[in-house]
Amino acid sequence: MRVLGIDFGTSNTVAMLRMPDGRVRPLLFDGSPLLPSSVYLAPDGRMLVGRDAERNARVDPTRFEPNPKRRIDDGTIFLGDQEIPVPRVIAYVLEQVITEARRQIGGMPEQLRMTHPARWGERRRSLLVEGARLAGLPRPQLIAEPVGAASYFTAVLGTAVPVGRSLAIYDLGGGTFDATVVRRTQSGFEVLAEEGLPDVGGLDFDHAIVEHLGRTYSQSHPDVWARLITPRESGDRRYRRMLYEDVRGAKEMLSRTSSADIHLPALEVDAHITREEMEGLIRPHLERTVECLQRTISEARLTPRDLVGIFLVGGSSRIPLAGHLVHSGLGVAPTALEQPETVVVEGSLAVGGPPGQRPAQGMPPRPAQPQRPPVGPQPGPVNRPPARPVIPSPPRPAPQAAPRPPVQAPAMRPAPAPVVAPAPTRPISTVQSAPPASMDDDGSSKRWYQEPAVVLTLIVAVLLVLGFVGLLIIALAR
Repeated sequence: MRVLGIDFGTSNTVAMLRMPDGRVRPLLFDGSPLLPSSVYLAPDGRMLVGRDAERNARVDPTRFEPNPKRRIDDGTIFLGDQEIPVPRVIAYVLEQVITEARRQIGGMPEQLRMTHPARWGERRRSLLVEGARLAGLPRPQLIAEPVGAASYFTAVLGTAVPVGRSLAIYDLGGGTFDATVVRRTQSGFEVLAEEGLPDVGGLDFDHAIVEHLGRTYSQSHPDVWARLITPRESGDRRYRRMLYEDVRGAKEMLSRTSSADIHLPALEVDAHITREEMEGLIRPHLERTVECLQRTISEARLTPRDLVGIFLVGGSSRIPLAGHLVHSGLGVAPTALEQPETVVVEGSLAVGGPPGQRPAQGMPPRPAQPQRPPVGPQPGPVNRPPARPVIPSPPRPAPQAAPRPPVQAPAMRPAPAPVVAPAPTRPISTVQSAPPASMDDDGSSKRWYQEPAVVLTLIVAVLLVLGFVGLLIIALAR
C-alpha cells in the first residue's frame, strides 16, 4: 500500500511517500523537501503556491498569504479583492503536494496521514480534514505531531524507548512552540502532557531582528523607515516583503556562521548583525520555551532525569542557542538532527510498524543463528593442510642419520640429531618437487646432515683419518 504523509506547517509543508516495500522517500519541490506554505492569488484568478507565490509577492503583497496555518481561526483570508475560506486555502497547498505525488507514483496514494499540533481541538482538526477533501485526497488519518516525532526516534533512528518510559519533544517551528511528553505503550505512544506558546516561533525571531534594526535606522531615516514598517503604497509593501525575506535568510545563516548582512531596501544600506546580537534578541523567547518545557515535564509528574531523552524538532530548533538553553536549564543534553523539519512527517509513516520499516527499538536484538555444517560428503581430503602462503611448501624429508665412525675415533662422531616433529599430512595433489636449497620455503635453515655434499665430505674426511691412523699403527708395529 502506498501511503502519503503530509505535515502542513506554518512556514513550510513537508510530504513523504511510503512505498509497498516499506521504502520511504520525500517529495521534492524545486529540488527541496520543503514546500513553502505560502499562497498568492494572481490577477487572472490562478492560485500560486510555494516559491512561485513568494516570487510574485513582490508584485502585489495584498494578494499574498505567507502563513495560512496561523490563520486557522480566522475563518476566511483576504487575497486581493477576494475572501477565501481557510480550508480552501489549505487545499491549494495540498493540491501542490498531490500533483508531485502523482508525478512520482503515477496515481493516487491509497492512504493519507496528516499531522497536527497536539493542542489542536476538534474544530481545527476538522478544518484540516476539510482541506484534504477539497484537494481530492482520501480522508486522512490524523496523527499528533509529537507522536510522529517520537515514532521517528524509535522506528527510524532506533532509539530505545522501553514500554512505560517517556520522552519529551521540543517542537520549535516557524509560528508556534509546542512542548510534549509522550509515554511508550504496547501499541505506540500516548500524550502525557502538552503545552504550547502560540506567539513564539521563527517569525517572532524575524520580527525581533527587524525591531533591532529599527532602533538604529529609525533615527537616521525616520520617514523611510516608517514607510518600510507601515507601508501605505504597493512599492512600500514590496520593500517590506523584501526586508523580511532578507532578515529570515540572515537568521538562518547565523545558525551556521558568526555574522551576516541584511539589505535594507529603500535605504540602500547593508546592516551587519552578529550571532551574539541575534542571540541577545531572541534569548527571552527561547527562555520561555525552556520554562514551558519544564512545566510540561512537571505536569507529567516526571523530572528531566526520568526521560529517555529530549528531542528537538521544527526548523527553528536549528538555532544553537535553543539546544544550549535546554541543556543548561534542564541538565539534560537534547538530541538534535540535521533536518528537523522532516522528523514529524517521516515518523507519521512509521506509526503502526509498516512492513519494511525498521522495527521499534527497545526489544533485545535477535541473536544471530549459528551456521550449520553442510550435510553429505565434501570434496577434498579430510585432513586439510593448515593455512599457508599462496604456494604450500613441500613436505620436509625425514632426518637421515649420518654413518657413525668406528669407536676408535669418538671425537669424530656427529652430534645426535634433534627430534623433529613430523610435517602435517598433506594431500598428494599439493606436493611439488623443489631443488635442494639452503633454506626451506618457510624460511627455516636445513640441518647439516640433510645436505648430501656435506655428508660426502664428512665421509671422505673420516676415511682419510682412518687411513692415516692405520698407517701409523703399522709403522709402530715394525
